[in-house]
Amino acid sequence: MDAVEDGKSTLNWRASALADRVVYEADDLRLGVNVGAAGSTIIDFGVSVEGGLEAGRRLAEICLAGLGHVQFGPPVEAVGPWPTVIVRTDHPSWACLGSQYAGWQLAKGKFFAMGSGPMRAAAGKEPIIEKLSFRETAKSVVGVLETRALPPGDIITEIAESCWVPPENVTILVAPTSSQAGTVQVVARSVETALHKLHELEFDVTRVVSAFGTAPLPPIAADDLAAVGWTNDAILYGGQVTLWVRGDDASLEAVGPRVPSNGSVDYGLPFAQVFQNYGRDFYKIDPLLFSPAVVVFHNLDTGRTFRYGALNREVLERSFSA
Repeated sequence: MDAVEDGKSTLNWRASALADRVVYEADDLRLGVNVGAAGSTIIDFGVSVEGGLEAGRRLAEICLAGLGHVQFGPPVEAVGPWPTVIVRTDHPSWACLGSQYAGWQLAKGKFFAMGSGPMRAAAGKEPIIEKLSFRETAKSVVGVLETRALPPGDIITEIAESCWVPPENVTILVAPTSSQAGTVQVVARSVETALHKLHELEFDVTRVVSAFGTAPLPPIAADDLAAVGWTNDAILYGGQVTLWVRGDDASLEAVGPRVPSNGSVDYGLPFAQVFQNYGRDFYKIDPLLFSPAVVVFHNLDTGRTFRYGALNREVLERSFSA
């Protein structure tokens, strides 16, 4: 897929069409639609409204810019009694790294949020956007913020100016982590974490042509801090990702053991405890921890399969019952 200026193949164009649809169905999805600063559109998925599971599923697909599909599945016995969030895409690098990855920090005064969604491709602020040639020009942009407050006017201004669009062409979707929609959209990042880990290990992610991931859907936590712990653990200890790749086997055998979360020195404790051990500083946590529990590679060129990592139900049960 190539990004075509203002064309129908752009990430933001695809996401805008899906965002328009959820605005139309806002009542059924239990969403709030607000006019933000300078005519921007703010869609509330759980700050001051109920939201729900379907809202979270739709939020996750918008975050994937319509290039991935999200659904719910039954529990996996080896993982535990929790339902699963399933993600699949035939455009994994564009959907997950070009759009879904939360790589844009937005902070003004007391407001802070990590920005994801295709607005990142229009802003082009992150090295990963430039390195993988995801940069695009868009007439309208869509972003997703994981936060408990609706974005203030100066955040909207920053987004609009960074993306080279007027504020009225900015649509922002907001969900707290400890909401149904927020929890679903975070757990729907199983494939994204695997691809980002591969990218950090300097593996050519464009070799990945299709991807499928599952992770357990934890209970909805009473506060955002607990929710951050549970949603991370869902992927770190219960996430299973399958990647269909092209190319040689030797590079897969070399990188494969380093991809799952159990390759990290911080593996083995619930994420909330790891977070606490580092003084609640994300940047002190070993970055190699952030990946699924199990990663499987199917090489389409050689027909060989490689499986790495292991599920850890014991840690999930400790985490989700805390």
